[in-house]
Amino acid sequence: MKTKLFLLMFAVIGGFAFAQKVKYSDSELKMLKTYYFNEGFDKPATKKVSTVIMKDGSEHKGYCTAVITKKGQIHEIVFKDSITNKKNTYNASQIKEAYLFASGFEKWGKVTQKFSNYGMGNRNSVKKITSNDEIYFVNQAVSLKNKQEEKEFLMQLINPDFSNIIEVYHDPIAKETKGFSVGGSPSFGGGVIKSYYVKKNDKVIWLKKADFEDNYEFLFGDNAEFMQKYPLNSVNWDWFGALVLEYTRMSLENQG
Repeated sequence: MKTKLFLLMFAVIGGFAFAQKVKYSDSELKMLKTYYFNEGFDKPATKKVSTVIMKDGSEHKGYCTAVITKKGQIHEIVFKDSITNKKNTYNASQIKEAYLFASGFEKWGKVTQKFSNYGMGNRNSVKKITSNDEIYFVNQAVSLKNKQEEKEFLMQLINPDFSNIIEVYHDPIAKETKGFSVGGSPSFGGGVIKSYYVKKNDKVIWLKKADFEDNYEFLFGDNAEFMQKYPLNSVNWDWFGALVLEYTRMSLENQG
C-alpha cells in the first residue's frame, strides 16, 4: 500500500514538474516581445515605378494605379506602363511575384531590429532582395479563412528575411486585440494582430489567435530543441513573430 502511495505521489510530482512553465530572462522576454514581421501593406503608391513578374517569365514595370481585391487579398493589379502610359490589368493567377510601393511608406515595411542580432547571419531566404521601400508579394493558392475553395492571390510575405521554413503572409482583414483603460484613462496594450496566413511544407493555413494552440505542433513540433525551450504552456500568441524567427534560426543551426 505504501509502495503504491509512493509511486502515485512520485507520478504527481513528476507530472507537476513536467508542466512547469519555462521562465525567461529580461533580455529573452525583450526579444520575444519584439515584432519582427514587416508591417502590412495598405495602399499602393501611384507615383513610383513598381514591377510585376509573370509566370511566363515576362516582366512589366509601371505605375500601380489600382488593386482589385477579394476578401482583402489582391486579385488583380492595374498598371500604367511607365513608357507607353497604356493601362493593363493583370490577374493574380498570371503573376508569379510583384514588387509594389506602399503609399506613405514611412508607416510600412520595416522590421524593428536587425535579424543578425539573433544569429541569422547571411542565411536568410529572401527570394528576391528588395530595396527598403519595396513591398514583396508572391502568388499563393489559398483557401480564404480555411473555408472557401482555393484560389490564387498576390499575398504580402511579411517575414522575407526569415521565411526559410515558415512563410507568414499578411491578412488584410485581420482584427486586432483591444487595449484597456481604467477610469477613462488612455488605453494600454492592444494592437496585437489576431490572424495571419501561414505556409509550411506547401500547406497554407489561415492561423487565428484562437487556433494557435491547436497548430503549435504543426508549426514547430519537428524541432525538439525549440519545443523544449519554448513549450506551448510558456509562450503566447503575442510572441508569434519572435517564435518563427527563433524556430528558423535554431532549425538552420541544426542543419548545420
